[in-house]
Amino acid sequence: MNSKKIRAVVDGRWPQVDVASTRHLAAAGLESRLVKKATDDGALLRLRRGAYVRRSYWDSLKPWDQDLLRILAHFESTDGDSRYSHISAARLHRCDVWEVGPLIHVTTGYSNSRASAGNDVRTHRLPLAEHELATARTVDGREVLTTSLERTVLDCARILPLDRAAVIGDHALRKGASLERMRQLLDESPTKRGSRRAAALLEVIDGRSESAGETRTRLLLRSFGLDSFIPQVDIPTPQGLFRADFADPQARVIIEFDGRAKYSDYKPAEEALLNERWRETALQELGWSVFRIKWPQLDRPGELRRRLFAFLATQKRP
Repeated sequence: MNSKKIRAVVDGRWPQVDVASTRHLAAAGLESRLVKKATDDGALLRLRRGAYVRRSYWDSLKPWDQDLLRILAHFESTDGDSRYSHISAARLHRCDVWEVGPLIHVTTGYSNSRASAGNDVRTHRLPLAEHELATARTVDGREVLTTSLERTVLDCARILPLDRAAVIGDHALRKGASLERMRQLLDESPTKRGSRRAAALLEVIDGRSESAGETRTRLLLRSFGLDSFIPQVDIPTPQGLFRADFADPQARVIIEFDGRAKYSDYKPAEEALLNERWRETALQELGWSVFRIKWPQLDRPGELRRRLFAFLATQKRP
């Protein structure tokens, strides 16, 4: 069977899952000899023992989506026995993540865990109360054991830098996580390591930030001492309602984080850009000024601070 035919057979029989176990493949008529041929030929990628993904699908994914598939491969290869926590739980809860690494995180209450073995797995031996447990679901509806959203945020705060943990924490709030519950869990936790970092995170997370870029921008503005900028401010204009990422109503200054998704998720890019330009013109006619920040500029905070303060110095303030 040539390469083209192998790929056609794999694509035609692939089960309705992103990551397939050998059991899935056998049930779909992809027996072990064909799976080996497809793997050797490059049509299939073996992520872990007994867990496969189509190479064409894998190559089409962003790195952070590939990291989620690695967790699902671990799930398939360990019969779903592991309790995913920290960054892995954040991924399974579909929270935004940013530069958190590909390691799979599991939490267990006992000393050894065969299911969590491997160089790509970090095992945390921590106590988990019943109310800190939750589940997520695979594409085909099976339950995956996780920690609760609130516990997940606190665990991430203990091991990540503040800005990376805040990206997860902000999104968790948007998903319905309770800030008060997180404070209560932190107060009750017998785990003291990383408690100060977790407490610091709870002081800065804000569910009004709608993306990783907005979270990072908000934290940078805070570090610059610009606390007058409020997230998600609605401003009526003759061209319709404009929602500013950050606005200082007294100074009439808007700061916008320019993420590509803003222009491509719902409308053709040209139409969205044109509408944005009309709204910005309407804002300027009302006395507002707009300062835009792009993702690469967030990695150069010193330069960004100089540019932003130079811009603010040119604005006439009441």
